[in-house]
Amino acid sequence: MVVEKQTRANLEREMKEAGDAARALQVARYFKSGKGEYGEGDVFLGIPVPAMRRIALRHRALSLPDLQKLLNSRIHDFRAAALEILVIQYARGDEKQRRVIVDFYFKNTSRINNWDLVDASARPILGEHLKSHPRKILRKLAKSASLWERRIAMVSTMTLVWAGELDDAMEMAEMLLDDGHDLIHKAVGWVLREAGIKDRARLIQFLRTHYAKIPRTTLRYAIEHFPVAQRKKMLAGMFDFT
Repeated sequence: MVVEKQTRANLEREMKEAGDAARALQVARYFKSGKGEYGEGDVFLGIPVPAMRRIALRHRALSLPDLQKLLNSRIHDFRAAALEILVIQYARGDEKQRRVIVDFYFKNTSRINNWDLVDASARPILGEHLKSHPRKILRKLAKSASLWERRIAMVSTMTLVWAGELDDAMEMAEMLLDDGHDLIHKAVGWVLREAGIKDRARLIQFLRTHYAKIPRTTLRYAIEHFPVAQRKKMLAGMFDFT
């Protein structure tokens, strides 16, 4: 069996060979790549995520300069592969290597520019980093003019929630309640739902306190794990189930 050398050129070739033109058209519509949409200008190869991950795993030793070139590409699948490799390298790295990867990640937030790219990388890189490092960066990201940096701020706290630490997630959720973008509404609701699994009473109190301003999408996502009868009451602003 011939093992191909791990090079950016080989990764790009393998990904192009794994692409599917018909699927690429569907994916481009799904990720809103049309004129005036949030993913405008993105080019898709139509590679299924499992196939992309297998290719990324085979090229997991690519250097940061190579990953930078992939992130700079208009091809969405290349950026996804670069981030997948970063996630692998972060998980396997020592503290020094992880610090370098986190710094690289922050320098490239403008290239982590669709919700799937954020969701695949924010938790296993930034979220893991924040478990043992200062978290003030979250506030800066949450105040950013960049939609994607705001989503990174929210989604990265999911890792903390899973570890039983809810304070930062609740703070980010409160900061982003006034955000006008649907992708932030969904991210906030998603993280609140997970927080509610850890501490249902705290979620209910949060929703009660902020009911007047919480977007409906956020509220619906946050209460998905409640019984139907309770969900109907909460949607109407009633949070006393006794």
